[in-house]
Amino acid sequence: MSNFDFIIIGAGASGLLLADALTSDDFFSSKSILIIDRDDKTTNDRTWCFWEKGEGKFDHLLHKSWPNIHFSGSGFERSASIAPYHYKMLKGIDFYDHYLEKIKKHPNVTWVKDRVTLVEETDQKDLVTAQNGFFTGDTVFNSWLNHQNVLSQKKYPLLQQHFLGWFVKTEKPVFNPEEATFMDFSIPQKGNTRFMYVLPFSEREALLEYTLFSENTLEKSEYEDGIRDYIKNNLGNTAFDITATEQGTIPMTCYPFYGHNSDKIMHIGIAGGWAKPSTGFTFYNTSKKVSALVEHLKQDRPLSKFYKRNKFWFYDLLLLDILHKHNHLGQSIFGSMFKKRNAQLILKFLDEETSLWEDLQIISACPKIPFIKALFRRFF
Repeated sequence: MSNFDFIIIGAGASGLLLADALTSDDFFSSKSILIIDRDDKTTNDRTWCFWEKGEGKFDHLLHKSWPNIHFSGSGFERSASIAPYHYKMLKGIDFYDHYLEKIKKHPNVTWVKDRVTLVEETDQKDLVTAQNGFFTGDTVFNSWLNHQNVLSQKKYPLLQQHFLGWFVKTEKPVFNPEEATFMDFSIPQKGNTRFMYVLPFSEREALLEYTLFSENTLEKSEYEDGIRDYIKNNLGNTAFDITATEQGTIPMTCYPFYGHNSDKIMHIGIAGGWAKPSTGFTFYNTSKKVSALVEHLKQDRPLSKFYKRNKFWFYDLLLLDILHKHNHLGQSIFGSMFKKRNAQLILKFLDEETSLWEDLQIISACPKIPFIKALFRRFF
């Protein structure tokens, strides 16, 4: 049985960004690192999107970026520049290829392709059980999400951001490659929060995703019908070919995942609650969390003390309370924000970088009664 200083379970965004941060810092050059994942990361299994001011450390890997975004609500639509931000898209395979090659060059890193079945904390070491072996470590970073922890409680509502996307190539030029459709609520809501998400790569190529914030997922055919109807009603019913697909679901909850951390085991990525509860955006927040975590480790502070709850957690909780009870209100809430406030302020708010005064500007743009009711339910 091999022992390691650090064990990282999962070679997704959080696992690879953490491994890269550790191997890029001379402070950890003497530390042995084990990375376990059941997949070899040789396929494009996802895309990540985020917004950022100016140039960033992922720019050389980007598939596309957009200087403008579009929003459509009920009887309202707006296209706007988001300068100094750019909306950026990164394909999973490009991310994996870059970071796998970079990390594997370090002699203190061991890779194992296996499926982890159990993580246990003992008095001496952490024990990681996989299908084909056992490993011990001084510290474990676990990106393996245990859904049962969230499902077995009622205090914090659980919604899903679930989606199915088609990469399409159209017969006619119908897209604006300089503008990403952030949310298009013009599609039938059917009692939910439903919108189309459109990322154009050229005038004839784009990713179209039929997306919901709701409690339950749909049959595959319903997502597909939604995309077909959108193309018919909004893109001139042009002929198209599907070049690739993607499908996924991201938990949207304020459940305290950090409560399962200890001084020797820490949950990271979505499993650590690093996804923004109100939007599902995870990648850029994960990058920021990893930087903070590395500094935390260098100060030799307990892992259980890493997480700090802030005001944005409470804002997200109120929104999820509303959408869990009245799922159809998403269209009016996001519509009011984009109608009354500029896109840059909204993106800054969603990045959790606004001042209290800026928070109040966003909050005042939202429908008042649902949030007042949610606030009273939480307190009383």
